[in-house]
Amino acid sequence: MADTHKTISGDPSSAGLDDELLGGSSLRYPVVTKDDITTLSHYYRGELSRMMSWRDRLDRTTNWAIGAVAAMLSISLSTASTHHSVLVFSMVMVFLLLQIESRRYRFFHLFRTRVRLLERNYFGPFFDPKKTPESHDWAAELAETLRHPRFTIGRRQAMARRLARNYSWIFLILLAAWLLKITTAVLQPRTGEAEFVHSFSEILRNTAIGYIPGGVVLAIVLIFYGWLGYIMLRHRTNQGELTFGEVHV
Repeated sequence: MADTHKTISGDPSSAGLDDELLGGSSLRYPVVTKDDITTLSHYYRGELSRMMSWRDRLDRTTNWAIGAVAAMLSISLSTASTHHSVLVFSMVMVFLLLQIESRRYRFFHLFRTRVRLLERNYFGPFFDPKKTPESHDWAAELAETLRHPRFTIGRRQAMARRLARNYSWIFLILLAAWLLKITTAVLQPRTGEAEFVHSFSEILRNTAIGYIPGGVVLAIVLIFYGWLGYIMLRHRTNQGELTFGEVHV
């Protein structure tokens, strides 16, 4: 039992470094007992496992979106008899998947924040003792997230990040395919002699969905894409892990 509280390093010179790093910190830093090291290592592995689990869920949602878009594109562009509303439906479906992924990203961001607090402020100085932790309050911040778990990123910020990383390209591909569908005569059920439409009125006629006029459909699509662009640009931030390096999600 005496070994339980035995320090890992017996170097007297490390005592001064310990006192220097300890100043103002709510954690007994650096951890020097076997019990503390065991607790910390198991906790770190647990948080890392949860973070990776949510990271895998993010990839699944993105894969669903890519697979659905690929299927819809092959259906819509392969034959003129397929209505362009298939692509409009694809936009709605991908938007719903974006909402699901944004929610999952908020959970992922919470667990990644905990993991990175340990990596930056404990393991970093552990491997490079010459550098002190970036913040002496990191342990108190970590403890607060454990006592009162709260999301560390807003819903629109999460949506903006997923848009910038993946979904902006998916939406652009859908938009390009939709514009090609409504402006190319040979891709319409009423095939004309020309490859492309000759007037804006033809575009409006091709854009109509049932009893919904083409102008209304076109306005809705443009407003929707303008709103997505606003969300992506307005709520993109360089806070959190984005301030520490280029390796982030």
